[in-house]
Amino acid sequence: MKSEFQAAINQVANDRNLPREVIIDAIRSALVKAYKRDYGEKQNIVATLDPTIGTARIFAEKQVVELIEDADLQVGTVEAQAIDPEAMLGSIVRVDVTPKNFGRIAAQTAKQVILQRIREAKRDHLFSNYSEREGELIVGTVQFIGPTGVTLALGDEAEATLLKDEQIPGEHYRREQRLRVFIYKVEKTSRGPQILVSRTHKKMLLRLMEIEVPEIANGVVEVRAIAREPGQRSKVAVSARQPGIDPVGSCVGLRGGRIQHIVEELSGEKIDIVPWNPDLATFIANAMSPAKVVSVTLTEGKTANVIVPDRLLSLAIGKEGQNARLAAKLTGWRIDIVNQTDAAGRALRVMEEAAARAEEERARRALEDQQRAEATALLAQAEATLTTEERPQVAADIATPEDQPWVEAALIPGEPDVVEEPMPQAFTDIKLDPLAVKVVDDAEEDETSSAAMKGKKKAKKGKREIAIEQRQLAAKKKKAPVRKTAVGGLEEDLDWQTLRNVKTDEILAEDEIAPVESPGNGLEEESELEN
Repeated sequence: MKSEFQAAINQVANDRNLPREVIIDAIRSALVKAYKRDYGEKQNIVATLDPTIGTARIFAEKQVVELIEDADLQVGTVEAQAIDPEAMLGSIVRVDVTPKNFGRIAAQTAKQVILQRIREAKRDHLFSNYSEREGELIVGTVQFIGPTGVTLALGDEAEATLLKDEQIPGEHYRREQRLRVFIYKVEKTSRGPQILVSRTHKKMLLRLMEIEVPEIANGVVEVRAIAREPGQRSKVAVSARQPGIDPVGSCVGLRGGRIQHIVEELSGEKIDIVPWNPDLATFIANAMSPAKVVSVTLTEGKTANVIVPDRLLSLAIGKEGQNARLAAKLTGWRIDIVNQTDAAGRALRVMEEAAARAEEERARRALEDQQRAEATALLAQAEATLTTEERPQVAADIATPEDQPWVEAALIPGEPDVVEEPMPQAFTDIKLDPLAVKVVDDAEEDETSSAAMKGKKKAKKGKREIAIEQRQLAAKKKKAPVRKTAVGGLEEDLDWQTLRNVKTDEILAEDEIAPVESPGNGLEEESELEN
């Protein structure tokens, strides 16, 4: 019995190309599903299988409780301790619920389940196996040729799909033909893994070089960049990681033997091996091989201007621009190829345009300087035309209080106990008429010239009209009595704050002032002005 069971498992594993553990797990799952189908789905069932003799047992996992409410999921304390002496309340114990003749029942009811489980295990195994090999080369046999692609058999019941776009143009395939392809994508589907392969991927060229060139496989030579047009031409940039190694010679091989094998594998695709260089201009010049380059100029926008001899222009461009296109893909720069004659003419035009722009710039600056000088002259002329009369009137200089003796100060109306700052002695020699004095606020001394001009026009009024206007204004106001101050021999009801703000250049002449009677204050003064 032992040998028959093991032999059966081994035979299934070999036929399905699966590990024995996968087969045993599939059988356990089938036993659990068969038991639940016959005895209820509610229980927590675990199946065990002895791989040596093939004996199967079924256990139900139940929780230990004092009062059983659900016999399918719970077990009493006494029964649990009989199964496991260390069982406690709340713990889980396994109760053996294996039916009699379960092996025969399981064999009959679980056959399809086991087969389905084996198929699923096979798909999972294939997916995990080929997903790990993504990015590698693999050899397959052409099994089916269709309008959308070619199906390849990989030898372990796995199939790969070579789509039309991934085939090298011009290649023809036949049934049972062995073909080397590159795995670039593996997808998981309901019908198993879908393995997509390619023969046009540029990494396929890299993997072929790793196989044919030991220096690349060992890491002595590094492949820096690859540009490929499948079936026609490719360019590969290589560099050496150790001094003294020729990277191009290592890839080409003796008499081109190494690179020739790769060319045959790719159906005659030409391959150019060029040395990589950290200097970008030198690398672009190498990428233009087999054409020789005179100079390379790098400009903004990742554009390289390449100058080649006149006789090598067509070689540098290549058939239908193929050489220039592959060089641009290899370097990542846009390449503009011109011959020496056109380059000289272009340089001359550039110089002429630069000279014209410089001349225009000089003319523009000269015009700006001329306009700036004219504006400066006009400004100076305008400032010179301003006369002294057009500027604001400046008040006459008055002696500072430090230089003059003080006179008796007047009290502020309404506040008899507060004495204001006394008047300087300079005002004692002036004969004042409060109705003929124009009071100027301290803030008006800082007004702009326009305000000063306005004040000048107002001062040009007739002095008689000013006196009459101020007389009418004083008649409307009732001033509080103030202490008398003798100024110019007259006693007046003049507010001391008004007296402090008087400008000397705006005081009327003494012969124009006549004493008047101030209404409401009881003081006797003359009421008419002398003409």
